[in-house]
Amino acid sequence: MEFVIVTGLSGAGKSQAIKVMEDIGFYCMDNLPPSLLPKFAELCYQSMGKVKRVALVVDIRGGEFFDDLFENLSKLKDYGYNYKIMFLDASNEVLIKRYKELRRPHPLSPDGQIIDGISKERDILTEIRQKSDYLIDTTNYTIGNLKEKIKSLFLEGEKKDNFTISVVSFGFKHGIPLDADLVFDVRFLPNPHYIDELREFTGNDKRVRDYVMNWDQSKEFLNKLNDMISFLIPFYIKEGKSQLIVAIGCTGGKHRSVTIANELFHYLKNNKFKGMIKHRDSNINIKKGSNEN
Repeated sequence: MEFVIVTGLSGAGKSQAIKVMEDIGFYCMDNLPPSLLPKFAELCYQSMGKVKRVALVVDIRGGEFFDDLFENLSKLKDYGYNYKIMFLDASNEVLIKRYKELRRPHPLSPDGQIIDGISKERDILTEIRQKSDYLIDTTNYTIGNLKEKIKSLFLEGEKKDNFTISVVSFGFKHGIPLDADLVFDVRFLPNPHYIDELREFTGNDKRVRDYVMNWDQSKEFLNKLNDMISFLIPFYIKEGKSQLIVAIGCTGGKHRSVTIANELFHYLKNNKFKGMIKHRDSNINIKKGSNEN
């Protein structure tokens, strides 16, 4: 089992780090009292393989409980529980800036100067910093940089395999998907709704698909869409994004959007990207004779 203890300076990015680790498959817990480390590790190791990766944030927010950290780390070793320590650090200037931006007091100097709290914390954490397996200095990091660093440590560089693309077809008259990262409007394509023998089918039907893709503008649009998504994906991965939601919309979400979404999904699948497809509105009944779709 992979057991990681996350610690470091307040304001150095521990909260963001634990979120990233949760996204990549770790069972995470924030602000665990060190005295509970051995018992918690025992529960995880006895889970019969159900829990394979664990990350815990242990820091000075534990107050007097933090004094028991080394005693309980020794117990983990005595019990045969292997663990790694990831320590997050940053310069005093950056830590002060981050606290001022958040307008929060330092936990070790709630009524005094921020630098006093930082200095006290550095003294307390000197030994655990020296014993850390991974030291991450976030001084010049963006959130994306931190995601990239953590994933490089724990995903062994398999970024593409852990990037998921969701393709969603929808109808504008039913609303744009709220979680979409990219939205493409295909209402400019010829509409199968006006073909009597196609109206009651969807883009999942070959007849509708062939009609939509028979037009030059459909083929050209799909080629440009595939190129754009292929261009964007590496940059999203580089910025630490783990999921991309691409929404394709027509009026009712039944014909054109379904067809184009399917074509895009097949393209991504053929290029070995992990993903899923959802046709949000394709099964919504449309009254015969309606002018919308």
